[in-house]
Formats: sequence, C-alpha cells, structure tokens
Amino acid sequence: MRLSHLTRMAAVVVAVVLTTTACGGGSGAPAADAPSFPAGTTMARLADAGTIKVGTKFDQPLFGLKGLDGTPMGFDVEIAKIIASKLGVDAERIEFIEAPSKVREDVIQQQTVDMVVATYTINDARKEKVSFAGPYYVAGQDLMVESDNTTITGPDSLRPANARVCSVEGSTPAKNIVEMGFIDQANLTLFDVYTKCADALRTGQVDVVTTDDAILNGLIDASGGAFKLVGQTFTVEPYGIGITKGDVAFCEFINQTLKEAETDGTYAAAWSGTVGRVAPEVPALPAAGTCS
Repeated sequence: MRLSHLTRMAAVVVAVVLTTTACGGGSGAPAADAPSFPAGTTMARLADAGTIKVGTKFDQPLFGLKGLDGTPMGFDVEIAKIIASKLGVDAERIEFIEAPSKVREDVIQQQTVDMVVATYTINDARKEKVSFAGPYYVAGQDLMVESDNTTITGPDSLRPANARVCSVEGSTPAKNIVEMGFIDQANLTLFDVYTKCADALRTGQVDVVTTDDAILNGLIDASGGAFKLVGQTFTVEPYGIGITKGDVAFCEFINQTLKEAETDGTYAAAWSGTVGRVAPEVPALPAAGTCS
C-alpha cells in the first residue's frame, strides 16, 4: 500500500509538471509569445543574442540625453526600446552607444552598432552609405536665439545682421545654412555636439544656433528661459533609423514595428513621455519610405 501510494503521488507530480510546461509556465515565456524570425536575418541574430547595440545622441534633451545615472533618455531612446521589444530584447539589454552627427555612418558601416536612432535626417548622400527605415518623425530646421533678441526673425535676417551662427559638424543643418545662402562659411562655427553651441550662445560667442526645431526645443527647455525659438522653419527633416546598407528585411521589420506602435499607442506614449513636455500634440507617424 505504501509503495502504491508513493507511485500515485509521483504520477501526479509528473502530470502537473508536464501540464505546466505545456502551458508555457515556469521561468520562461510561452513559446507562442517568443519572436521567431527567418534564419540568417538581422532580426534572428539579435533575438538569439538577446541584446542590441543602438547609436544615439547623449547631448540632446527630449530626444537623446544621457542622465546623471548614465542612462540615456528621450524620444529616440524610446523608439529604440519599441524596436528592441519586438525583437524580444529587454530594455535593460540595450547597449546605447554615443553617436554624434559626424560619426553616424561610420558606426553603422563599422558594425559598432546594429542601428542608429539619433535625430538622423534621411537624405540621398547618406543613403549611399547606409539604409534607412522610417521616417518616424519629420522635423524642420529653425533658429534659436537669446530670449531678448529681436533682430533675428528668420533665416533671411541672418546676413543683414552679420549673425554668427553655430551648428554641429557633419549635420544637415550646418550644410543647409551655408548652401541656401543665408550666411557665409566664415560666419559658421561648428562643434561636435549641440550643447557646446548652446554654451557659446549663452556666453555671447555666437548669436544663433541652428538645427532641427525638435532639437532646439530640447535645448530651450533646458535653458531655464534663456533661449527662444525664432519659429520660422525652412527645411523638411525626416528622421530615419540608420541600418546596414541593403538590409531590406530589417528595414521592413522596423517599419512594421513602427506602424504597430502607432496603432497600439506605444508611439504616442513614447512622445508624451519625452518631447510631449514641450510639444503636447502627438505627431502622426509619417508614411514609411521604400526599403532598399
């Protein structure tokens, strides 16, 4: 009797364990919920590794700013988290690597990162070196001045005022402001990050900082009322996600992920928790470009 009782108990335990495993219990997630991707794709590689390297800015409030604890925060960071989540990669397993404007193509081509989400304007010159998913947001180039400046009212006022303008090396705005004829190259000061431009404006070394309005809004928010936006955008800057050139499958995956994020509200939540502090209206997700 004793042996029979123990045998029945063991059978019950085994049955419970098998049932729990079949239902996806225990420490692992249900197999049905685990992402599955075609072998050999970037998605499969990243999902198998359980980690991803993302290039982003560390100096741009609201989009990509490294906090005091060393953790980046901002809209770009949240977009990266959305993509990582669809790969089955936890936010804590994302390795964020600083990617200033002038090195974004380099870190992609050298495979230092798996993707770049860093206020990265899609343009033809960059498409020769990398591929882009998205865009996920459309900005416009504008001007930032001191709050009491009444002389600079738009790009056409720069040359008459002999304005000293600051932007960042390798950026589209730095190229635009000269090529569009608003200033001469001699009046352009370039730094590696926009916070140095903000410091130069604060100390009177330059009169204007120019870049995308989204970035300037972040610098204005952090200025404590010292700066203002002129509010005259003069370009269209679609922000894309830079990836290895020709990785069409990864591009299409990212585009689908962004579309799903718009539908399920995670895109709106990412905006509201970051840029939404100064621009509450959630933008519509732009139509995706062709992956190539």
